[in-house]
Amino acid sequence: MALKLTSEMLFIYDSDVNERFPTVGIIGAGQLARMSVAPATALGINLLLFAQDKNDSAAQIAPHIVGDFRDLTQLLEFAKKCDLVTFEHELVPLSVIKGLEAAGVKVFPTSHSFQYSQDKAAMRDKLSSYPAPKWRVIEDANEAVDFPIIAKQISGGYDGRGVWKVDNLDDLDELLSEHPQLLIEELIEFDSEIAVMVARSAHGQATSWAPTQTVQSNGICTLTISPAPVISSTVAEQAQHLALSIAEEISLIGVMAVEMFVKGDQLFINELAMRPHNSGHWTIEGARTSQFEQHLRAILDLPLGDPTMTASFAVMGNILGGEKRDMYRPYLHLMARNPELKFHQYKKEVRKGRKIGHVTVIGENLLELVEIAQHARDYMSGEIDE
Repeated sequence: MALKLTSEMLFIYDSDVNERFPTVGIIGAGQLARMSVAPATALGINLLLFAQDKNDSAAQIAPHIVGDFRDLTQLLEFAKKCDLVTFEHELVPLSVIKGLEAAGVKVFPTSHSFQYSQDKAAMRDKLSSYPAPKWRVIEDANEAVDFPIIAKQISGGYDGRGVWKVDNLDDLDELLSEHPQLLIEELIEFDSEIAVMVARSAHGQATSWAPTQTVQSNGICTLTISPAPVISSTVAEQAQHLALSIAEEISLIGVMAVEMFVKGDQLFINELAMRPHNSGHWTIEGARTSQFEQHLRAILDLPLGDPTMTASFAVMGNILGGEKRDMYRPYLHLMARNPELKFHQYKKEVRKGRKIGHVTVIGENLLELVEIAQHARDYMSGEIDE
């Protein structure tokens, strides 16, 4: 009789053979967990994922348990199989994270740090001494004075969701009828957007990667360029200093993206993402240590890796779902046209506007790299056919 191996059986086998190597539990099994598998495998670290569905991006290739990340009882059972637990999204309720910690589970980032990526108002209050747009939390539209403004859901928004440009009192009043509280911010007419990836370990070692320019379309990042060519070396150093300072301020353990607006030589903190982030995908090929390996090192309190770049520039293009469904056939054209391209498929269901993969190219000629990445991105998304 044939024995069918299950995810849990595979996990037990790994832990028996490699009992000196830790098991890291990841709540979430999307593309960020998927891209963590390779560095974990290289280091001999065992991963166990808590997936929402067996077909989730990372659940297709790694041991996993399926459950509800909002259910503390299920997560406590999951945590028993892990040496420590981390996250790949900000949707786990803070009460659940605190419940895990109260039960003695090692959770990184901790609930103390994690709240500042979940709660935009708490983040603004905590970082009140850092450069930022003027802001306030409102419950009544009449509390807003000047328009236009930016209104944000205090929690739950990402990729442009839960963020609105509001031009008048009536529109703000309508938003408040759906959201009892909103964070409103002054509208910064910025020149560009950048993100700085930073890592910090439990004993306080910290590193940052080169600042990255993020190019947005309808609130979704479609291209990143590293190092950001739109800022001076002085502003780049200032951005890295701010990111490292914030990491210390909130006692970060793990990897974090600090998103900023740039206006002239001024920087404004926009948001924090307390996990590996889309703006750091370029580090897989473009840095000596990727954000995914660094996150594992940081939460395990291992010495951090070298974040320096492997080439003068790295350009990453996000592949968004469109009319085209076959993501394999485009290789024939793209690999022949630009053999230096690197592809990352998330194996997610193709839906319009959804991030289903990315491409990266590194080198010395920035204009050429941008053209290559944009062409590959648009060809795979079906926007162009040659």
